[in-house]
Formats: sequence, structure tokens, C-alpha cells
Amino acid sequence: MQTLSFEEPLAKYLNQLGLSKGPIELSQLTGGQSNPTFKISTSNSHYVLRKKPSGVLLPSAHAVDREHRVMKTLAGTGVPVPKMLAYCEDESIIGTAFFIMEYLDGRVFVDQSLPGLQPNERREIYAQMNQTIAAIHRLDYVSLGLETFGKPGNYFARQIARWSRQVREANIAIPNTLNKLMDWLPEHIPAQDETTLIHGDFRMDNLIFHKTDLRIIGVLDWELSTLGNPLADFAYQCMAWRIAPTLWRGIQGLDLAALGIPSESEYIAMYEKQAGKSISEHWPFLMAYNLFRISAILHGITKRALDGNANASDAIENGAKAGALADLGWACAQK
Repeated sequence: MQTLSFEEPLAKYLNQLGLSKGPIELSQLTGGQSNPTFKISTSNSHYVLRKKPSGVLLPSAHAVDREHRVMKTLAGTGVPVPKMLAYCEDESIIGTAFFIMEYLDGRVFVDQSLPGLQPNERREIYAQMNQTIAAIHRLDYVSLGLETFGKPGNYFARQIARWSRQVREANIAIPNTLNKLMDWLPEHIPAQDETTLIHGDFRMDNLIFHKTDLRIIGVLDWELSTLGNPLADFAYQCMAWRIAPTLWRGIQGLDLAALGIPSESEYIAMYEKQAGKSISEHWPFLMAYNLFRISAILHGITKRALDGNANASDAIENGAKAGALADLGWACAQK
């Protein structure tokens, strides 16, 4: 195994904290997150290291301090998160700020059709996801001390303006339907507003399930968490029902009844029961908004790929999906 450049100083740091004695082994964990994540193996235990990337970063990007803060705060709330063990701002140790957390030994499901499971197991996994995101939204962020974690109110307007600005500033050809969404969305924001803690990237592969039980033992990747509108957060996960597996991690077009996976309307009803309110009337807007957002993100990836700055090898391919997702979003807007 190749020794990473910061393995030795990290071992000394862990020894000082009493988390390890002697040398350690590091292995990088794969995933969609932009903050590099490593498994630390010691003589008798395992931990996870999450750090900022190296190099020059945007001021608000890769905020591992916010990730650490929110997960530490959520300990004991009923929302399952790994235990936070240390946060370090001293860049002299491994080159960037980082935190150490508990290693959760469980299962991560990437394919949302859940191959290899029984229909009743699939349904229970979706029920667990629904209950968990609703639990996040029910938290009292003020009593938890998270009132400074974001800006309350006016979430949709701020987000639409932000992503529209980034799309236009990219100075590359904008898909026609993405242009239409940028004009349509600001005029159709629901009047009712609400602020809760939101995860920002709640999806199946950011959850760790128990090795044998069908329950979630950890919600990971809180990098995009903030204070915002819970309906935006919930609808983000629900894009899966509108997107085909061949396009982008979706389940659209699959025989959901045979698989045991709830339909989109069933999943919405499950959340409405948990949240104690109706959200169906705003669904076309919520879907259009989230498909616009992911299209805008992929549009930015296209720009970085053309400039030669994208990290992912599939950046150009993913960027090309921006138009297809905007098409889906515009179809939702027409409803």
C-alpha cells in the first residue's frame, strides 16, 4: 500500500489524542463528495478522516468546519450521525483543516433500484429514508444552537438567483429549457415559506445502513447543509422518480410496484404524514426547481471541463446531461 505524504504526522496527532498507538494505514474512500475522505486503520480500530482539498479554494467551499459542527450538534437528536472525535484547523499537520470521526461499518446502496433485495426490504429502506429526512426537518435548529448556520427565509429566491447568475457567468451556450426555467422559476415561488435545517444532498448513497438490519446508522456528507426550505431538500431526493437510470441515478421507468419501491405519490404521502402538512400543490414547482439546480450545477461542470479545470474524468459527459435535466424540469413547470 502506498504511504500518503501525511500518514506519519497524522499518526503522531492521533497518538497525542489517545486514539492510536504506533503507525497507521490510510486508504482513500471513494464517493461523490468533493472533500477527500480516508479510512484510518490503527492496530485495534478504524476511523474516518475528512479534509479540505489541497490548493486554492473558493472562500465558502469545502467547509469541513460546518460539516463537523452540524454532525457534532446532531449527536443524540435521533438523526443518526457518526460520532465526531476531533476537529483540527492546524494546516501544518496534513496541509489542510480536517476532522476525525467514527467509522461506521455498514452498507451503502448506490443503485436506487436495490438489486439483490426482496420487495419488502426495498420498501422498508425507502420508508427509513423518508422517516430520516423528515426527522432532520423536524429538528428545532434554534434550540440546537444552529441559528447562525444559514439565512432564514427567502430560500428559493436566493438559490434561483445564485444558480442563474453562475449559469450566465459561465459564458458558454445555455440549453434553451435552462434559460426558460431561469425566467419561469422566480415568478412561481410558493407564497408560504419555512426554514429548517436541511441536508442539501440527501440521497441513498449518502446513507449508511446497518449490516443486517434495514435501518440507517449514519447520514453522511453534510457539506451542503444549511438553513433552508425543507420542501426543497425533500424534493431533491425525489428527483429520482423523474430521472431514468440511464440518465442520472434515477428509477424512472422501472416497474416500481414489482420491485416493492413506493411510487412518487406514495413517497410524498409518507412525508406529508411525517411532516403533518400537504405539499402536493407545490410539487411541479419543487421538481422544476431541483431539476433546474442540478442542471445548473452540471452546466458549471461543463464550463470547468472546457477550461481544463474539472477533476472528474466524466465531467464532459455529466455536463452534457445539463440540457436533458433542464428539459425534464421545464416539463414539470408546464404542469
